[in-house]
Amino acid sequence: MYTFVIRRKPSSRQKQHSLRFLSASIMTTLSVNINKIATLRNARGGNLPDVIKAALDCERFGAQGITVHPRPDQRHIRYRDVLELKPVLTTEFNIEGNPVPAFTELVLKVRPAQVTLVPDAADALTSNAGWDTVKNKTFLKNICKTFKENGIRVSIFIDPVPEMIKNAADTGCDRVELYTESYAKKYACNREAAIEPYVKAAEEAVRCGLGLNAGHDLNLDNLRYFNRNIPGLSEVSIGHALICDALYLGLENTIQAYRRELSDFFLYLSVSNEIQ
Repeated sequence: MYTFVIRRKPSSRQKQHSLRFLSASIMTTLSVNINKIATLRNARGGNLPDVIKAALDCERFGAQGITVHPRPDQRHIRYRDVLELKPVLTTEFNIEGNPVPAFTELVLKVRPAQVTLVPDAADALTSNAGWDTVKNKTFLKNICKTFKENGIRVSIFIDPVPEMIKNAADTGCDRVELYTESYAKKYACNREAAIEPYVKAAEEAVRCGLGLNAGHDLNLDNLRYFNRNIPGLSEVSIGHALICDALYLGLENTIQAYRRELSDFFLYLSVSNEIQ
């Protein structure tokens, strides 16, 4: 459910976008990626911290979804964790990863609300690129069809390139997730230049009728600006930075801080007149 709140008028820069702002607010949801909690557990063996308890606490503290990214080497989230999480979570469950056979089998068994397809290599330290939806269109069409036939929403991890967005729409996916590493890296030097390709990509997603997610290196410094300037943003998935902040602020305070960063942004609508 969306909650609309009257806000201030759009800035002069925001008015320059082809899609105009309605002076209203709509909440972007926060999905907490708990991979780093599993990494800490795995460093010593045993079950400290308890990944399942941590996920439930994240929900209790305000997370609107839980994200996991099980990799073939299971160096953080393990396939067993995924199976144990599904029955106990009460918010949206998002499983992300490369749809190799073992991953696909796991997702079909668990049937989360959403699967996010990420083209990372088995030995990748972290996700480092989006899909080439031109070269991989046939493969993505087939895998999207498989997941959607099982009632799973499909999101494709993608670079902020309009051509890739257009071709993603042809695969039958429901959403795209913008890979935000480049934005985060350039934000401190020139945030306007950093966000420009993401605005164009988001506008293309809106035109194509795709839902829009975002993730990778978003943090308390750069999240609010991204959220306020990206049209149609439904969800952000944040893990590494959030867990780092939790070392100092505590997990509950940190989740609430990220929620506050997402609590005020303008909804882009094509309107001919400005709100007075």
